[in-house]
Amino acid sequence: MAKVCQVSGKRANNAKHIRHRHSGQWKFRAPKKNRTQGANLQKVTINTPNGKVRLTVSTDVLKSQAFAAVLCGLKPVPKEWTKKFDYGV
Repeated sequence: MAKVCQVSGKRANNAKHIRHRHSGQWKFRAPKKNRTQGANLQKVTINTPNGKVRLTVSTDVLKSQAFAAVLCGLKPVPKEWTKKFDYGV
């Protein structure tokens, strides 16, 4: 399963891991290695009129007021959330 938020589409980004080295010469510079920073994803189960739907959602979306309104029942669940998620492959 891809590590992608099913609501916002947030995914991992590439970054460099830089080890701090205090030497000043060019040949002893700090090494930089590639790594990925994964999104903070959580699994959430939502009750819909048709049944339960399990989503993988980022914590930014979980904290949003719009998502809370859907969970409380103030707003209907968007249809794209109830469909099987397509990872854009």
